[in-house]
Amino acid sequence: MDNIIQRNNVKVTGQGTAAIIFGHGFGCDQLVWNEVIQEFKEGYKVITFDYVGSGKSDKRAYSKERYNTLHGYKQDLLEVCDAFEETSFIFVGHSVSSMIGMLASIDRPELFSKMVMIGPSPHYLNEPGYRGGFDRSDISELLDMMEVNYKEWAKYLAPVAMGNEDRPQLAENFEQLLCSNDPVIARQFAEVTFMSDMRQELSELKAPTLILQTQYDAIAPMEVGKYVHDHIAESRLVVMDAMGHNPHISNAGETAAVIKEYLTE
Repeated sequence: MDNIIQRNNVKVTGQGTAAIIFGHGFGCDQLVWNEVIQEFKEGYKVITFDYVGSGKSDKRAYSKERYNTLHGYKQDLLEVCDAFEETSFIFVGHSVSSMIGMLASIDRPELFSKMVMIGPSPHYLNEPGYRGGFDRSDISELLDMMEVNYKEWAKYLAPVAMGNEDRPQLAENFEQLLCSNDPVIARQFAEVTFMSDMRQELSELKAPTLILQTQYDAIAPMEVGKYVHDHIAESRLVVMDAMGHNPHISNAGETAAVIKEYLTE
């Protein structure tokens, strides 16, 4: 247990019996949840962690083989859960973490009572009959840019992902967060994220699921949120007032309020 706690930099806060675990998205770490989790510390046992290779995780535990698919990250999540005595968790995942949580729940359906997905996307590429938001050439260019000039890539991606042009500090802070990553690990995580296709798995998820979609999201467009909702049987789609791909950062109050309302019904 101690090994997993240290490996994934697991933190536990809050006063409560129900366990709620927050999974960060690509390029991020658990600190992105700082404002949101304040609203859950009364009534919940709050668990945050960093996927191996991100944040303050033990990067010595990273291997290209294990983390070459989302299943490696799914294993991280399951091992973090197993480090506790709880038999049931509420999982809140942002972006690619939504799909990681889904895979974990499909593997161990008894482990997750409810799922919350913020800006989820099962597939980022445009295909015949499916608009994921990116052409394959777009993704190839992004991955190439990461290799050639990682800092320029971060400078480009941060405002695109964050949105909220009227609050430039948000993009600047997000750029710094992206730059704090190991470029080699981030490049592989990006490829695994943007090239994944989890559309077939959506119908296998049985846990009640809340999907949070912002008014405008350049990374996971509205059509994608609706697609996820249409293919998960027990799901609810809430379109927030927030803008951008990171409402838990830009609109933490609204994000927490919508999740809380769903969990307390």
